[in-house]
Formats: sequence, structure tokens, C-alpha cells
Amino acid sequence: MRLRDAFFRNLGTNAFAGVTLGNWLRMLRDNRFSIDAPYWPRAAMITLGAMPNTLVAFAEQCWYGRAIDRTRVEPPLFILGAWRSGTTHLHNLLAVDDRFAYPNFYQITYPRTFLLSERGTAWLIDLCIPKQRPMDAVKLGVNEPQEEDFAMCSLSGQSSLLAMAFPRNVAFYKRFMRMAELSPADLAHWKTSYQFFLKKLTYKYRRPLVLKSPSNTGRIKTLLEMFPEAKFVHIHRHPYDVFRSARHTLSTAGPWWQLQRTNYQDDDVINEQLIRQTKSLYNGYFAERARIPAGRLHDVAFEDLERDPVGQVKCIYESLNLPDFRDVEQRLSAYVDSIADYKKNVFPELPADLRKRLHNEWRQCFDEWGYAA
Repeated sequence: MRLRDAFFRNLGTNAFAGVTLGNWLRMLRDNRFSIDAPYWPRAAMITLGAMPNTLVAFAEQCWYGRAIDRTRVEPPLFILGAWRSGTTHLHNLLAVDDRFAYPNFYQITYPRTFLLSERGTAWLIDLCIPKQRPMDAVKLGVNEPQEEDFAMCSLSGQSSLLAMAFPRNVAFYKRFMRMAELSPADLAHWKTSYQFFLKKLTYKYRRPLVLKSPSNTGRIKTLLEMFPEAKFVHIHRHPYDVFRSARHTLSTAGPWWQLQRTNYQDDDVINEQLIRQTKSLYNGYFAERARIPAGRLHDVAFEDLERDPVGQVKCIYESLNLPDFRDVEQRLSAYVDSIADYKKNVFPELPADLRKRLHNEWRQCFDEWGYAA
């Protein structure tokens, strides 16, 4: 475990593992080929991996391209919510229902090639990756549900997550949380890439998708333009808990991504980035939420989901008119029992001045869901 962690912290290519050579060169161009010296070995590994990825992606497109183009994506169920608000827990709960499908770790890592390569190489990737995420004790494995925004990193280079790799270009990548700042060409490219990935998943599984990417919280308008019949479930959590957990995540998972120097151990740097990021995300959510038609958005508190996961998921099914909950209730209860021993991270209280600033900057979140400051 320690060797694997050390590898991913120093050499692992993470969301770049499945990138093709053309997309990798475009990402380098977007960042003026600025890779800091400590990360040259990581960049070299990405470049070496991009070469076979390009060949396999070409073969896959030749073999499956027409079938993918003809595939229609059924209206997805989108999970919305800020990073560290409980979106992963909710995604795992909903993924228990095999009437839905979801992108797994292998597919978001190799979005251009998984139709050809997953069966033969997923087992090898599973041997190499750590068994838990770097920021918590959540299970990591090639078949575990993952957020599709990771796929957009290597698929199009258009993801806010890439700000962790290229921290000097944060403003460039944060545009992809809110689509209003994109040029028509960039927006069209994002839509095409996103649709392509969801078509591939639909072609493979022939089922509706349940998708979880916190960035989607700020781009409801775009998602409804693409999937007018989509349904949404939003999860919220006390903002102080979200902030403390997100700060821990950036300091622990950030080094797995880096290609440029930044100080992920500097509280002031992290605080500023997280405050601006979450404020922008929820400005988008509150501005666009009303576009969702009645009966297609359900709101759930993380605290309620933690207390009664089966009951809260049942409420989601009933509120959004999802398939009969009774068909999955027993399996869901068994899954909840299987994670009963899970231990959350424990963090110290935030200082008073930081709590005050968070309350001022994120006031609408406090007021909307009645959280005490």
C-alpha cells in the first residue's frame, strides 16, 4: 500500500493515464508547455502512455465508431452537490440498483479505449492502484463508481479538475464549472466530448446512467440543453464540514495530480481557492436551478442520508418517479450493512475568523438549508 501511494504521489499519471497523444499535446499547449522540473518524470510517463493509447483509440473508433454514433443516451439521473458534500456516498447507494449503469474507475481513466481494452487489462490496473482514496477510506477499485468529469480530463482537456495539475492556470480550467464563460467553439467541443463518453457507456450497458460530478452543479442549463428529460438529485451538507473535508482532500489528493508547483500545504492558498470555487459553483446552481421542471429535482441533506440511507433513497425514488424501489430495497439494505464500520475523517474546528468569512461568502447555502453559523 505504501509503495503504491508513493508511486501515485510521485509518478502516477492519474486522470492522464488514458490520454491520447493529440489531446496531451493540446493540454501542454494550453499551459505553454510549462511543466516544473520535479514533475518531468510524471510528464514523461504520460507521454509514453499516450502513444499506445492513441493506437488503441484509433482501433476502437474504427471498430465501434458507427455503433456509438447511432446510440441514444437515455435521460440520465444527475447527482449534484459540492465536492465533499456526500455525492460519492449517494452515488454508491444509487449504483446498487442494476437497472441503472454508471462509469467505473477504469472507464473514466481510459475513456477513449475502454470498449476494447477493459476486459483484457482492467485486472492489471486493479492490481496497481491503491485500495483506498488518498483523502478518505472510500474503496478504490476498477469497478467502483466514479465521476465522469474525470474522463473529460483526458478526453477533451476540459475539466475544472485539471486545475490541480496546472495550478498556475486555475482561471482557465475553472471556466468548465460554469459554461457561460466558454466560447461557442469550446462549449460545442465540451458537449461533443461529454455526449461521446455517455454514448459509449450507454452502448456498453443499454441502461440509463446515474452520474455524479460536482462540477455539474453549476452547469444545469447546459445539461438540460443536452438531456431535456434528465432528472436531478442534489445533496447538501453543513458548509463548515464541506470546507474542512475539501481542504483535506486538496492537500492529500492534490499531489497525485501536480505537474506544476503549488503549496497544497499552505492553508491560506487552499482556503482562498476553495472559497472562490464553491461560491462560483453555487452561484451557478442557484441561478439555473429554476430551469429544472417540477418533479425532476429532489434535495437531500447529507445528515439525513447518513442517519437513514435506505429511507432517504426511497424518498428519492418516489419523488423522482424512478423504478419500483421495492425491487432494490433488499440489496440496498445489504450494501448499507456492508459499510456499517466505515469511519469518517475527523477534523479540528475552524477558527472563528474563518467561520465568519465562510458564512459571509457562502451565506446563501447557510440560509437555503438552515445551517447554523
